[in-house]
Amino acid sequence: MAELTYREAIARGIAQEMARDPDVVFLGEDVAKAGGVFKATVGLFEQFGPLRVRDTPISEQAILGAAMGAAMTGLKPIAEIMFSDFLAVCFDFIANEIPKLRYMTNGQLKCPLVVRTGNGAGVRFGAQHSQSLENWCMMIPGLKVVAPSTPKDVIGLMAAAVRDPDPVIFFEHKSLFAMKGDVPDGEIVDTLGSAKIVRPGKDATILALALMVPRAIEAADKLKSEHGIDCEVIDVRSLLPLDTQTILGSVTRTHRFFTVEENPRLCGWGAELVSIVADEAFYDLDGPPVRITTPHIPLPAADTLEDAVLPSVDRVAQTVRRSLNS
Repeated sequence: MAELTYREAIARGIAQEMARDPDVVFLGEDVAKAGGVFKATVGLFEQFGPLRVRDTPISEQAILGAAMGAAMTGLKPIAEIMFSDFLAVCFDFIANEIPKLRYMTNGQLKCPLVVRTGNGAGVRFGAQHSQSLENWCMMIPGLKVVAPSTPKDVIGLMAAAVRDPDPVIFFEHKSLFAMKGDVPDGEIVDTLGSAKIVRPGKDATILALALMVPRAIEAADKLKSEHGIDCEVIDVRSLLPLDTQTILGSVTRTHRFFTVEENPRLCGWGAELVSIVADEAFYDLDGPPVRITTPHIPLPAADTLEDAVLPSVDRVAQTVRRSLNS
């Protein structure tokens, strides 16, 4: 057992899969000798060399174009898009090319690649470098979408993503890079499409993703200690495939349902989950589902303003308490 930071877990997860499979290659801007702009890929160039760990031009289209071509011809690329905001620059590959290749060729070609990208706010990077955009990718048929919240999940879900025959968008939250967690020794392999109950409870279900998971847990602990409200917290982890069985099972036990979402309120991933719960478990609910989100605004760079718009521990706790008591 070792204690690793989230960023160290990224490097370990990639190294695990590159050591296991010589077809796994890694490319992106400044990912080789520099170890990545967030220092999340330190040591990979030294361990695997310049043929398998490659720096690219500053061109998101070139990065994904090269990754797609490599995947079509038998390799298993991991491609880094430095900020998830820049998925907009190469969105034709994300929306039109990569996810549709297997379907369009009737299975003659596959595209087993992983697109890693730094996601989310909290580090004062402003409106063009701080967005939480997992809902952009969730809407595209043919993609799989994951967003781990712990170092162990980073490694396990990276392994599952690399070994999957389909393209996976792997969102790494920038505000979690320094977070530490215990990681077992040896190979770690998780399963795509599996949510985790990270805090059992009986009075309400709270769904969260990435940075919102530790905030939801802290809010649930506060509700329990201060008000006797016992909330179950689920780390969604995987938006596609989506573990509806775990989510619906929890809602049918607690009868109340909340989502904590960093993405803007309009068309967030929580809206889809609320729709699923309304369809499948409406008569198990004792009150309306409640979404706790970021407002539908560009994210400010000022620290006080950014903190004000993101879902906080206090806002989650207050919203749950007010809803249950109404």
